[in-house]
Amino acid sequence: MQVQTLLKLSVVAAVATIAMKTTAWWITDSVGLLSDAMESFVNLASALFAILMVTIAQRPADDDHPFGHSKAEYFSSGFEGLLIVAAAAGIIWAAVQRLFHPQALQALGWGLALAVLSSMLNAALARRMMAASIEHRSIALEADARHLYTDVWTSAGVVIGLGLVQMTGWLWLDPLLAIGVALNILREGARLAWRSVEGLMDAAVEPAERSKIDLTLAQFAHGAIRFDHINTRRAGRRLFVDMHMHMPSNWSLGRAAALRKSVEQALMSEVPGLRASIQLLPMNVEAHFDDAADSL
Repeated sequence: MQVQTLLKLSVVAAVATIAMKTTAWWITDSVGLLSDAMESFVNLASALFAILMVTIAQRPADDDHPFGHSKAEYFSSGFEGLLIVAAAAGIIWAAVQRLFHPQALQALGWGLALAVLSSMLNAALARRMMAASIEHRSIALEADARHLYTDVWTSAGVVIGLGLVQMTGWLWLDPLLAIGVALNILREGARLAWRSVEGLMDAAVEPAERSKIDLTLAQFAHGAIRFDHINTRRAGRRLFVDMHMHMPSNWSLGRAAALRKSVEQALMSEVPGLRASIQLLPMNVEAHFDDAADSL
């Protein structure tokens, strides 16, 4: 299933869960359920923004963006993180007010039933989105899936907490539970925002992908061939590797270019979505950079 299709399903799911959770809050007057409903509003705004960013990220390279637009997905992750932080602040404010002015809860049975139903819907969608995010290497899809998982655990905590309120009559548990929910989603928001910052700073590819690159290069490296200054970076779904390939100085340009083509094709076959840039150098010529050479 395509990334945009899953994000559109996320929008539909967010609207459905907003309706159920808002109804649950309305009939129970629970700030715990209110906090759960507010997080679903964040889900809706995040999914809509993610659709926009994913659409931009899939635009082909142009004169102004020769490496493509794939980094646009990181803005989606950062935006979602900031929305989560804002929602957490609102939840804490409402919960503190209720903590000092407790109120009796109504119709908890119906409220809890709606919360459970919405949680089951989010769990099913989150699982499918997380699998697709790995397949498509989409940080926007991963961010939305992780937020949905957070929503699922939030709802589970709210249901358990309100069940305890119903059993014990301790009304102070409701606002205390809402504060706990807010702190949990605040942690998730900070993590998403930091992931976005890391992506915009050209982080290296994941260790598993770097290992595939190194193993592929090792197949070509021998006494007459050497690779060094191997640098990788991730930009959304695209991966990049730059390196120097040293070879005997008496080789013809055609022979050297043919080997470079073979190396590039092997790398891109082993790591889908990888773009390799290889500079040819004679064996006795060294290029010096501030960073340490990574040789094979």
